[in-house]
Amino acid sequence: MRTFRGGLTIGLAVAALVAAAAITYERYDTRTLKRTVRRGDVLCGVNKGLPGFSIPDDKGNWTGFDVDFCRAVASAIFDDPTKAKFVPLDASERFKELQNRKVDILSRNSTWSMSRETNYDLYFPAVAYYDGQGFMIPRSRNIDSALDLNGSKVCVQANTTTQLNLADYFRANNMKYTEMKFDKLDDVVKAYDSGQCDTLTSDASQLYALRLNLSKPSDHTILADIISKEPLAPVVRLRDDDWMMIVKWTLYAMINAEELGITSKNIDEALKSRKPEVMRLVGTEGAYGEDLGLTKDWAVRIIRHVGNYGEVYDRNVGADSKLKIPRGMNQLWNAGGVQYAPPIR
Repeated sequence: MRTFRGGLTIGLAVAALVAAAAITYERYDTRTLKRTVRRGDVLCGVNKGLPGFSIPDDKGNWTGFDVDFCRAVASAIFDDPTKAKFVPLDASERFKELQNRKVDILSRNSTWSMSRETNYDLYFPAVAYYDGQGFMIPRSRNIDSALDLNGSKVCVQANTTTQLNLADYFRANNMKYTEMKFDKLDDVVKAYDSGQCDTLTSDASQLYALRLNLSKPSDHTILADIISKEPLAPVVRLRDDDWMMIVKWTLYAMINAEELGITSKNIDEALKSRKPEVMRLVGTEGAYGEDLGLTKDWAVRIIRHVGNYGEVYDRNVGADSKLKIPRGMNQLWNAGGVQYAPPIR
């Protein structure tokens, strides 16, 4: 009897350990880099179709700011930007699908907030795009300030920080509004374009993109008011430090490259530089790439295939794009903005 009881006790203890290990693996995945290398590509969760950030053409070729960041990560690992594979996700499913390991990284105009890190066991490595919530209205309303939106009928995407910020702003300013909420962004835009509401609220960058898809884009204006902080960042799973470091330093390499004047066009010249900061970035001095589990030329791969931060910004959302969004806060810290990367040293 004692032998049976002892065996039962041991069996129950082993079962409890196995269950605990399964729960830990479900919540914390520490093998993304190994699995990505073994698979041979990076699975990126992106917006289903947001001009300037992530959108496919009729042949399935993806372009955009968030898309290029995923390609930068793939370039750092594989020296091949085509190793980035894109998985379109709705706002309502993006964090759960990252938790469930359907994707390796979210690069999907997602706002970094405390509750998203704590409630979903996720990590936002660094801010890729500093944004803020704004309003788009028909020009015919003749309004030039968000403080004049009292009584508006506002279209907003449900279950987002946008919806929460909207409520906070109108309550703080003692204004009333009618909320028209929709689960899918496409439905939000359709409702606004069809006149079901007279105001559309979203991140300002998103408003510039969404305006392109309206039936008469020139009939609509985006107010200058910004009512929130919306730091948009890539997202990874918590407790996956090796992967988090690669994602974070991919962005920082692109920002440092712009600061140092290194572009996709002059990267070969940069490899000959004797300036210590440049040498550390391009890998001709130090072992910074190896410390990430990558190669010495990890940053060179990124810049050659994708470009520095400024190149990616300009061609997708800035001066060289249809959106032509001013850099504003996304300028480098030494050019009047707040984009700032720790040094590679």
